Order: sequence, then structure tokens, then C-alpha cells
Amino acid sequence: MTLIKSISGIRGTIGGQAGNALTPVDIVKFTAAFGQWVVEKTGINKIVVGRDARLSGEMLNNLVVGTLQGMGIDVIDVGLSTTPTVEIAVPEEGAGGGIILTASHNPKQWNALKLLNDNGEFINDLEGKAVLELAEEAAFNFAEVDKLGKVTMNDTYLQKHIDKVLALPLVDVDAIKNANFKIAIDCVNSTGGIFIPALLKALGVKDVVELYCTPDGNFPHNPEPLPENLGDIAKVVQKQNANLGIVVDPDVDRLCFVNEDGSFFGEEYTLVAVADYVLKNTPGNTVSNLSSTRALRDVTERNGGIYNASAVGEVNVVNKMKETAAVIGGEGNGGVIYPESHYGRDALVGIGLFLTHLAKFGKPISLLRSSYPAYFISKNKITLTPEMDIDHLLKQVEERYKKQPHSTIDGLKIEFDKTWVHLRRSNTEPIIRIYSEAENETVAESLAKKIISDIKEILHL
Repeated sequence: MTLIKSISGIRGTIGGQAGNALTPVDIVKFTAAFGQWVVEKTGINKIVVGRDARLSGEMLNNLVVGTLQGMGIDVIDVGLSTTPTVEIAVPEEGAGGGIILTASHNPKQWNALKLLNDNGEFINDLEGKAVLELAEEAAFNFAEVDKLGKVTMNDTYLQKHIDKVLALPLVDVDAIKNANFKIAIDCVNSTGGIFIPALLKALGVKDVVELYCTPDGNFPHNPEPLPENLGDIAKVVQKQNANLGIVVDPDVDRLCFVNEDGSFFGEEYTLVAVADYVLKNTPGNTVSNLSSTRALRDVTERNGGIYNASAVGEVNVVNKMKETAAVIGGEGNGGVIYPESHYGRDALVGIGLFLTHLAKFGKPISLLRSSYPAYFISKNKITLTPEMDIDHLLKQVEERYKKQPHSTIDGLKIEFDKTWVHLRRSNTEPIIRIYSEAENETVAESLAKKIISDIKEILHL
């Protein structure tokens, strides 16, 4: 069993002993800490709660809502929802914060509490540490019976979210409708099965082939939208002669596409394509994290903008976007952040922009993909053990490559012209991630193997 406490929330597996998994005791403690922090910081005793369709979602929702009520905090429960929908709802409702019950791409035994500030954005490092300290102190002051919080169910945010997408100037509903797309979708039996068909209908897409769109939490495959998990949708696209496939993760903040021939557009290129379209219409700067493809930098510079990299983590990308006035940004995991809508990864916004781009491109999606710089990212990992001194390890690797351009703002990234390798501790799993990118697979994997060999030598493995 696993319990991971981080600045952005608490994530763990369901079942087991308190303190070692995401148990009811841990859920109540962490929810109470966040509720207390929200009221102390904002003076607002209102929090928005929404969830994906995980099997444990109803249980978490009951505990979280009940705990907030017990703190004297009013709850706006938006029910089965998406991460970006809750992000939109928080400022709309004038709430002091939000809690999204989702473990994102993790398998079904996982769940989590993702925490939002009063802007509907993920809390930052200092705020997260403050919540963790409150949770450890557990000095909560619960409300008396006459001051318990009230719960309001609100199911209007599906339509409100879609309306916000349709209102974006760069989303051209007529162009999408006239393209007469046939689209297959895989929503991994979570809330995308509610939101994506509704969005496509609103965008004028009449021919939608639905795969795994029953929001019952029974994930039919590993829910992370990676090629190795998407064989079924690739087959459906080919069999149904669809123009493309659309895939989202359980909380609908990550987005990837399948080409008309069943090949994969590549989750790294979701942001690249959307950014290309946005930059052609609104020139400006871009941001992605250090582990994302160099192709975004190439496309940004080709369109006359400046690219900047942030530490991994949505809050870090958002902060860098605000700092550099970026018009588009996100992460290479299929996360698109478009400030014209809101500062959060949003698959619905990404779909609206991408389909407009593809409709105006006027050619098959595979040709759109081939129009972008070709890079390959090799993704590897090393499982952590208690005796590993990770900081010391990274320092020793840095010393070996000190003559190369490198960054230590998030782990260690070393650059070799257009090739790079990035080593960092995961925020969500007990592993070190080792990402490397080059213009072909062989070079990227060779670089990864070389770094892994260095690490093993340093660790005397």
C-alpha cells in the first residue's frame, strides 16, 4: 500500500492501514487541514468538490464533503466532473478553493485529493507545505451543530465548460462542422465519457464512435494515454475509417490523438500542434516543462516567439507562463494550458483548438503530424530504495557532465545540442524518471542507457 503526501495534494492506494495508504482516516485529516487553510487564507468558507468516475470516488466524496461540512464550510458539489471543470467552477462560485478527487492517470486502486486555490489553480509549494503542516498538527476546530456547512449540488458546469470552449475566438465551430469529421473516442470509462461526446456534438461533429465511454470507473486498460495502452482505439479508428481518434485520461486534463491509419500522433505533439495554431493567430511566447519535447521550442521560434522551460508540475508551468506572458503552454504528457480560457490543463479546450487547426489544415492528421520537427523521447525510470541519497547521486552525475549546458532547477537536465537527458524524482511515484530526447530513437535510447550505466556505476550496482 502507498501514501504519497506532496505539495499538490495527497495520493495513495485504497485500503490498508492509516498512514500507509489512502484510508478514511487520512482522507479526513488532509481534508480538514485544507479546509482550515482555505478559511484562514481567504476568509471564505466555501469549497468546490468534484470527482472522476473511479470506483473509490463515491467513498472519497462522502468523506470529503462530510468533513468540510463538519468544519463549517459550505460545499458546492459538482459531482462527476473533470479537473479543468472544477478549476473553472471555483472562481465562478466565488469559492475559497477546490478539491478534485482523482488520481489522474494512475490505475484503479489509486485515488487522490488535488487541491486548488481561490483562482482555481493548483496551490503552490509554500501553500502545500502549510497544508501538510496543518495535517500533521491535526489541531482542527470543528463546527458546532448550528454552524455546520451546507451542501449544494450543482450539475450545470458540464454546459458551462462547453460554453467557455465555444466562446474562444480561436475555436471555429463552423470550420469543424464543415470538415465533417468522423471521430473515434476512448474515455477509459471515466468522466470523459460524459464530457467529450457532449463537447463534440456542440462542435458540430455528427459522427462519433464511442469506445469505453461508460463512466463506471472500470478502466478497460491502463488509463495513462500512452501508445502501449491504446491498441483498441487504434484498431477502431482503422476499422471505422475515422479521420482521427481522441483519447483522454480519467480526469480529462490530458489529451492525445490517433492518426487515421491507426498510428499515434504522440502525446508530446498535442501541445506542439495546438501551440502552432495559437501562435499563427496570436504571436507570443510559450512554456513547457523540462521533460517535454524540444519540438515546442522549434515551433515557437519558427513563429517568432520565445520558448521557456519550467520545472515539472502544472503549477510551475503556470507560474512561468505568467512570468513570461506566454500565450500557450503546457506539458508533454498531453496537457494544454490556454490562458485565454484559464490557467489549467484542459483537454476540452485542447480538442476545440486542435480540431479547428486540423479542419483549416484540410489534410489528414498524419500529414499534420509530419509537418512538425521529428524527435523521439525515451522514457525510463529507476525505482527508489530508502538508502539512496538522490541529491548526492544527481550531484555526481552533474559533475561528470559539468562541461555540457545543464539545468538544476528540477533534478538535472543535460543538453547536447538538440539532444538532452533529464533526471528527476517523480512527484507522484517512488521513482527517478530518466527522459532523453534525440532526432531518432536509437540515439535517444543510447543516451538513456549511458546515463543509467553512469548511475549504476556511481551506486556500485
